[in-house]
Amino acid sequence: MTFNDVIDRRGTNSSKWDKMEDLYGVSPQDGLAMWTADSDYPTAPCVREAVRNAADHGVFGYSWEHPAYLAAVQWWMQNRHDWSIDTDWVLTSQGLGNAIALCLDVWTDPGDGVVIFSPVYHEFAHKINKTGRRVVECPLVRDGDSYGIDFEDAQSRLDGSEKLLMWCSPQNPSGRVWSNEELRAVAAFAMRNGLILVSDEVHQDLVYPGQTFIPMAKAAPEAQPFTVTLTAASKTFNIAGQRTGNMIIPDDNLRAAMRHRLKTLDYMPSALGVSMVTAAYTPEGADWVDAQMVHLDGNRKLFDATIAEIPGLWSMPLQATYLAWVDFSGTGMTHDEVMKRLRMDARIATSSGPGFGTGGETFERFNLATQHARVEEACKRLKHAFSDLQ
Repeated sequence: MTFNDVIDRRGTNSSKWDKMEDLYGVSPQDGLAMWTADSDYPTAPCVREAVRNAADHGVFGYSWEHPAYLAAVQWWMQNRHDWSIDTDWVLTSQGLGNAIALCLDVWTDPGDGVVIFSPVYHEFAHKINKTGRRVVECPLVRDGDSYGIDFEDAQSRLDGSEKLLMWCSPQNPSGRVWSNEELRAVAAFAMRNGLILVSDEVHQDLVYPGQTFIPMAKAAPEAQPFTVTLTAASKTFNIAGQRTGNMIIPDDNLRAAMRHRLKTLDYMPSALGVSMVTAAYTPEGADWVDAQMVHLDGNRKLFDATIAEIPGLWSMPLQATYLAWVDFSGTGMTHDEVMKRLRMDARIATSSGPGFGTGGETFERFNLATQHARVEEACKRLKHAFSDLQ
């Protein structure tokens, strides 16, 4: 299999395709699913081999974060991100959505403020609200073709009741790769305000040529006593359905609190998920990721070139992730009109920008982790849907 072999995911219990019509009114029979963040091609051969071996073994009993798994996570962080971690720091979760909820549960109380920099991954605000905490939204600022941080404005929005800062790196939805200096400034902001810093780094492996991802805990080692890093192989290897993520917690006290909460919940990792991640975080897996990035880079270039041809549309240059962040404000259209053209005319389901918070009102997020032919088809449809602007 290659990244361009067409896989029909309809009728396979794929939320990306089989829930598209209910959520967006776009039928999977003629629509393109470009919303939720998973990819449309098979995972790496080494991961599929691990699944076949597990099936041949035939026993799926209780599991745990065995030494081989922890060593694989350690190897990956060292070899792919130049970050040295101890295996003792690693606790697992049922994916990073679950990890975010656990962090809120363990280190905040109902009514506490939780700081986010928007627009940002919508599950941050959703989970903060669902757990009865308070969203403290600090808008990012447009800085040329990218986003920057206004710390003076952010500070003015805090009242001292905040307990935790949720950070997204690389940034979702914009694909921004933060510099070492920016990461250190975020850590300093958290320290000044006594905030636990939870850094969601799930897209850390999906970085384009010319960019270097730096883990928060590596950029600001002085912040390690209050930093929790969330990682997973889910986006990188398209195994999100296995619900296996990592919470990397250097501080003994923070880690003990999280470990205790996991025990009270009778948590146990997925046996198959552990096997798949262990197989993914290997040299073979690394080679496959490198090949995937070549594929995604081609999709990114085609999509951005098409957006640039349509007056009134602008795509923020992607530095990481496979999620294109497109601004429709130049069309002068309302959000409803843009939605009509995307969903009714182009038959494309996208992630709606307003859901990412302040700053996302005129944007839509497009998932480019699919076959090149599907990106070509999406480009063709977008040109047709907005043909009157050309």
